[in-house]
Amino acid sequence: MATFLYKLGRSAFRRRRLVALLWVALLAVAGIGAATAPAATSGSFSIPGTEAQRAFDLLEERFPGAGADGATARVVFKAPEGQKVTDPAHKAVVEETVAALKSGSDQIVSVADPYTAQAVSQDGSTAYVSVAYKVNGMELTDGTREALTRAGENAQGKGLTVEVGGDALQTMPETGAGEIVGVVIAGVVLVLTFGSLVAAGLPLLTAIIGVGIGVSSITALANVLDLGSTTSTLAMMIGLAVGIDYALFIVSRYRAELADGREKEEAAGRAVGTAGSAVVFAGLTVVIALVGLAVVNIPMLTKMGFAAAGTVVIAVLIALTLIPALLGFAGDKVIGRKQRRAEKAGKAGEDSARNKSGKPNGGTRWARFVIRRPVMVLLIGVLGLGAIALPAASLEMGLPDDGVKPTSTSERRAYDALSDGFGPGFNGPLLVVVDGDKATADKTVSTIKGLEGWAAVTPATPNKAGDAAMITVVPKDRPSSAATENLVHDIRGATGDDVLVTGATAMNIDFSQKMNDALVPYLALVVGLAFLLLTLVFRSVLVPLKAALGFLLSVVAALGAVVAVFQWGWLGSLFGVEQTGPIMSMMPIFMVGVVFGLAMDYEVFLVTRMREAYVHGERPGEAIVTGFRHSARVVTAAAVIMIAVFSGFIGMDDQMIKMIGFGLAVAVLFDAFVVRMAIVPAVLALLGHKAWWLPKWLDRILPNVDVEGESLARHTDGTAGESAKPDLVKV
Repeated sequence: MATFLYKLGRSAFRRRRLVALLWVALLAVAGIGAATAPAATSGSFSIPGTEAQRAFDLLEERFPGAGADGATARVVFKAPEGQKVTDPAHKAVVEETVAALKSGSDQIVSVADPYTAQAVSQDGSTAYVSVAYKVNGMELTDGTREALTRAGENAQGKGLTVEVGGDALQTMPETGAGEIVGVVIAGVVLVLTFGSLVAAGLPLLTAIIGVGIGVSSITALANVLDLGSTTSTLAMMIGLAVGIDYALFIVSRYRAELADGREKEEAAGRAVGTAGSAVVFAGLTVVIALVGLAVVNIPMLTKMGFAAAGTVVIAVLIALTLIPALLGFAGDKVIGRKQRRAEKAGKAGEDSARNKSGKPNGGTRWARFVIRRPVMVLLIGVLGLGAIALPAASLEMGLPDDGVKPTSTSERRAYDALSDGFGPGFNGPLLVVVDGDKATADKTVSTIKGLEGWAAVTPATPNKAGDAAMITVVPKDRPSSAATENLVHDIRGATGDDVLVTGATAMNIDFSQKMNDALVPYLALVVGLAFLLLTLVFRSVLVPLKAALGFLLSVVAALGAVVAVFQWGWLGSLFGVEQTGPIMSMMPIFMVGVVFGLAMDYEVFLVTRMREAYVHGERPGEAIVTGFRHSARVVTAAAVIMIAVFSGFIGMDDQMIKMIGFGLAVAVLFDAFVVRMAIVPAVLALLGHKAWWLPKWLDRILPNVDVEGESLARHTDGTAGESAKPDLVKV
């Protein structure tokens, strides 16, 4: 593989105009496709195999046009102290708002007048108007949302406090600010790392091109493939992360080859042949993690995973072809000004000489420290992450509701007003669907009333055919509480197979359970396949095993930090957490998928350089030092960039995005700086030659992919600056 990529890198360098033109053309085609494609919807959301989904399907069949799985909104009216919403003046304002809502959009199914729907609190201080829509919250048009907010705003200032809540206001959070902050910090880190604006700009430019192609392609195909609007957000986050990483390592290796005195074309070929091999296998680990989301069996997540994996493939191809092409255009400017001055003064190759003379840099000093005290470093790293991981034992999963939003939002104020006036359960009513006649429905109502944990149970509402009915159950506690989850399970356990519980709250509970059930199979698939892949790369059993165990330790520690901040409230004010609650149910799997890919990136780039030195004859301890001397600074820069990118999302108001940003940032922090920089070299130092042990029978079976470039070195040593034509090796 190394020689094939070596040839590819040299070819891209020589034919740089053609390569650059092809990528620009591809970006233009994808952009035109995105611009001319029909507007994307949110994509359909379903959870196959769950009771909540079966209930929704039954509702669509027996209650056609009812918009059972559509968005809902509640306009909450609160009278001033000592007054009631039933007072004539206030009642007129409410009825005026009801009329405005009914005529506001053709996506509305129904608008319930609070005075006829018994939606007035017992003390008369609060009332709410329920609005039901035909489609889910992400498919509502801007006009529909504007009509909803306008109706609430028009009612303000007329003697009542009016707040609007519900999933009808759900929109994709604006993530542009976080991305801009991350890109700016990435640029600063790259400039400090390379000492050259051109070298720093190449990873940013190519990452943006890759993300542009990936996201534009997703947008162009959104309607055809029923891709949700969240798909492009995940693809953008992952694509930006790996795009910068992969380009960073290629450019860094290119500069190192130039410092060794090689001609530019030869340096480009060698950079792609060595670092490019690591990029290919690092990219494969990310693709495995993302495609593995199909194990969860939720169509939306499967499509998100495949789309993001496609963006990663684009990032790999750009790193292998566009980067060497742009290096050809950059010329000497890819080298820092200080180094160029040294070359002009006749000191070319000084950096190489320094390295060869053994003058230690930061990575070298740290590696030697770890080798001298491997047991101490290992214990501190493992015990430290283990202590941080302890809160993960108390992990409670769910989907955050409006109750965790900032108090500055209308949704949160509407949530609080409903809780004060009617009880917290009114924010998450359960919908019980009975597949039977009126007698069965009435019996179900009686059974539910015999349970604990409900605040109100409405009479059964039959369909026109009389063969199905709906019952609304209002829990006593808030939607995300354990008591409400217990009530859902109690209703399901006390009734027969012809009674199904659904609604947003029950759907969230089933979604959380499905994600929890899929976690172990997903981990087994992703870690198992990656273990096989890393065994192929490193030709070792213990190195991949150590990589997988270290990753699990960093992810569990990151989950512990998330629980401590967002569930327990520790340091919550520092991160803007106003209300604690359950951890987003998809957080563990999401963290496993994303962080595993990035963690294996750092593992491959760092340990491949150690393996390369070991294969070329260095002792195990020397190989560790060599790997750190060449790779530690670049891996550190890559990790800092990723932490900056993810941390940019912590400042957002949306609790889910804030949680994702925090979780990913601390996971990368733990994995890059504790696991890869401390635990990995400590374990390798303790193992010595055994770290690279591979059973002879397995060695014969595994194909030789030559990631270290051993064959490349054999064919090209002493040919710097010549048009060497190395033979292809077995891949």
